[in-house]
Amino acid sequence: MSVVTGSPVGGTSPATYHGGMSFLRRRSAPTPAGPDFDVLAMDPGDWPGNLGAGLLPAPDGTCQGVFLRYDLFGGRGPAMIIGNLPQGSPAREVEEGQIPFEVAQLLLALENEEQVEVVGTEDVPVMQGDNLLIVRRLKLSESRISCVQFDRSDDVLVTIASWDRPITDDLYALLKPLPAELFQQG
Repeated sequence: MSVVTGSPVGGTSPATYHGGMSFLRRRSAPTPAGPDFDVLAMDPGDWPGNLGAGLLPAPDGTCQGVFLRYDLFGGRGPAMIIGNLPQGSPAREVEEGQIPFEVAQLLLALENEEQVEVVGTEDVPVMQGDNLLIVRRLKLSESRISCVQFDRSDDVLVTIASWDRPITDDLYALLKPLPAELFQQG
């Protein structure tokens, strides 16, 4: 997995969340920080491109979210962002019609400055292994973005935002719980 260091893509966030996304570093950090939950995402070995991981830290050092950015090889840009937000994360608090944090990060990575909003939602049942998920498909004013959300049994919200590719049932089959230790700093 290629780990990115620096600030969030574009440096801005949705209006309801004013914190930045801190990308993981593979150097010694003074205070190790990371999630206290497993991260549901596509295994780095299953992605034929570059992968960056980021933490959304709280002022007290706890983790308020983990984001994985899947980029295409050859500098062809970002393809998908998968976020895992635990209960109580400010990034989960969006107003009616406002896009999820992951969609905002995808737009910034694409340097797309268009105003995008949620224009509709649809709940769809999807099988992930032996589990039935109720997936919320978000219809956005930018039709090239696909976005889905679902809640895990441990109250972590998973959001997948994809650019110019539909999110199909095949993707859900590739989602795996990645251990929290993989995302620990330090």
